[in-house]
Amino acid sequence: MSDSQILERTQRFLSFLRHCQVLGLSVEHADSRGLTLRLPYSEKIIGNPETGGVHGGAITTLMDTTCGISTACALPELEVCPTLDLRIDYMHPAEAGHDIFGFAECYRVTPTVIFTRGVAYQRDINEPIAHVVGTFMRMGKASQGVFSKDGAA
Repeated sequence: MSDSQILERTQRFLSFLRHCQVLGLSVEHADSRGLTLRLPYSEKIIGNPETGGVHGGAITTLMDTTCGISTACALPELEVCPTLDLRIDYMHPAEAGHDIFGFAECYRVTPTVIFTRGVAYQRDINEPIAHVVGTFMRMGKASQGVFSKDGAA
């Protein structure tokens, strides 16, 4: 699949997620290596009105979505892949008034689970706000037939 097809696929995927539309998330970049989403700074994501600090839930949504949609960059066909586990380690608070970017990549794809990792950042990807790792369950054609009748692997 070409990079332009991956970009189109990720944009289409994001457009179906209503909560992401409300937050204003957009695809900044997508190719076979991974996905970058943009979360624009707005009053909707402020967690501390005194400082303008961003609510951690907005960053969690950004990173869960980025990791989840990054599966579309790694798979030959689009599959539904719900989140199994997501771990976010916050390095420092997001700076008020600046957009936040989320980058994620799939580093291992198995017949049943996809493993992702990434970062949230503002100005420089090398100065992350947070690190994330996530696992996503494959529910598409590739995962069918992997389990026996009793559901065991």
